[in-house]
Amino acid sequence: MSRSRYRFCEPESPHFMTCTIVAWLPVFATRRLAHIVFESWQFLQTERSIDIIAYVLMENHLHWIAAGPDLGKRVGEFKSFTARSIIDAMKEMNYQTMLKELKFFKQRHKTDQEFQLWQEGSHPKVIEHQETMEQKIQYIHQNPVKRGYVDLPEHWRYSSARNYAGQEGIIDIRKPWM
Repeated sequence: MSRSRYRFCEPESPHFMTCTIVAWLPVFATRRLAHIVFESWQFLQTERSIDIIAYVLMENHLHWIAAGPDLGKRVGEFKSFTARSIIDAMKEMNYQTMLKELKFFKQRHKTDQEFQLWQEGSHPKVIEHQETMEQKIQYIHQNPVKRGYVDLPEHWRYSSARNYAGQEGIIDIRKPWM
């Protein structure tokens, strides 16, 4: 039996995903660690033909919509690479308290690693209709507004809301998706 009811059911179709840090630790409050995510997304775009349609990176989780070949595999690679890179950066930056937390919250069955950064799964939901796409993009972009961090979605630096508002974003996105 599978551990999750969520699946990449149509690999080439756009999927809405959420990736969360274990115990909701504020890993991305540090700019250097946040930029590891963006560098990895850029790699997925240029080297793995993954289209990123929308995203938001918060201090302890991210939401994104992406499409492309072998999307499930690419998301797994993204999470694995970013976890290794972020943990290595934390060691280099001497973030001992955060590393202790990542060690403490590691799931017991993960015996091949010392730390766990991401919660398991990314909860992919296929997007089949324009209305659903618009709703998910709105949800993503409103995340920092609902948290009270900004008044307007495009004011959040780590969001594709800037791209959709005609401003330069941290990474390029693909729009429109259809």
